Amino acid sequence: MPPLDRALVGSVVAVALAGLVAEVGDFVLGWPAEVATALSLSYEHNLPTWLASGLHLLCAAALFVSAERATADRRAWVGLGLVFVLASVDEAVELHEQLDGLYEGEGALHFGWVVPGAAIALAVGLSFLGFLRRLPALDRRRFVLAAALFLGGALAMELPLGLWTEAHGDQNLGYGVLDWIEESLELAGLTTFLLALRARLRREAEATEAKAAS
Repeated sequence: MPPLDRALVGSVVAVALAGLVAEVGDFVLGWPAEVATALSLSYEHNLPTWLASGLHLLCAAALFVSAERATADRRAWVGLGLVFVLASVDEAVELHEQLDGLYEGEGALHFGWVVPGAAIALAVGLSFLGFLRRLPALDRRRFVLAAALFLGGALAMELPLGLWTEAHGDQNLGYGVLDWIEESLELAGLTTFLLALRARLRREAEATEAKAAS
């Protein structure tokens, strides 16, 4: 793994672990609330939020570079880049919270935004399905893995989190750990996708250099 990729993975792991420590410190050890506010993955407008928003933007940048170099599916690369720009904005200002009013749920669907959010994710996925099929098998597998990790956190983990919230509230370690798993899966998905994009760009650059040398 290139040094920059190792640094990226190390930074994400460090932020995620710091968030877990902050949860334990908040609910078990009685640390000052400012620690959780700054480091917990459950809070917004803090270090983990900045990291997640930044990862979205880095993915968008890599997608736009891929679009510039593409000989086919250039619009799909650009479109996917725009999706990640919008997702970065959402991460920073919580646009998805506005979807809560579209569906009033309970139990596993306690967080009402999950239903319209899943519909949007399905629509976006289907719109890029042809593009995904045309990718080389290696890139396709990596992109699918990244999407599974991200959506497993962003959508699937909202279901047990909703059940827990209705039964026990959101001011306890159980909620904190479930939310930490959710947010960590999202970070893992973003990191996997960014690494896949960087690997693809390196392969293309190496192929171009080899062709020029021959």
